[in-house]
Amino acid sequence: MKVLVVYCHPVAESFCAAMRDAALRGLARAGHETRLLDLYAENFDPRLSRAERIDYQDEVRNAASVADHVAHLEWAEGLVFVFPTWWYGLPAMLKGWFDRVWLPGVAFHMPESGKVIRPGMTHIRALAGITSCGSPWWWAKWVGEPHRRIIMRGLGALCRRGGTRVWMTLYEMDTVSAQKRERHLRRIEARMARFA
Repeated sequence: MKVLVVYCHPVAESFCAAMRDAALRGLARAGHETRLLDLYAENFDPRLSRAERIDYQDEVRNAASVADHVAHLEWAEGLVFVFPTWWYGLPAMLKGWFDRVWLPGVAFHMPESGKVIRPGMTHIRALAGITSCGSPWWWAKWVGEPHRRIIMRGLGALCRRGGTRVWMTLYEMDTVSAQKRERHLRRIEARMARFA
């Protein structure tokens, strides 16, 4: 399977980078072809510009400024997002990537009156979110995990129905032991080795 790994963290030495590497090792072990999109390393601009907003529904012009990112998305059969949970949600850069790249005509098709959008990413048959969170499990659940809903429900609804869905979180990131972190990395690698 062709898997696009979208990574979002500003610190090269972060635990998030270790999670990314574990995911890539697991995917390689399974023989998947991977591409890594490191949003901070390439200095991706998450801001939707005035011109992009005006052209948003114009399927001929809307992808012009992010054509390389759209090409990566269209190439993929699987998507793995690796990012930290900040304030119960997605880093702004990753949310901005969704705003600018998951466009009408690419990720979905605009609805007719009274209907909902139609999926445009049915070539994506596997979707994963890998993250870390400072809060305990019960608190994250109480808040409602908006980042999980966006990826698993919102983006997932645009992908192939019935495909693989994986969500992996290390809770209490700031206080867990080194052993628990290592266990989490091993779980990521093992799960990505079965990502299909």
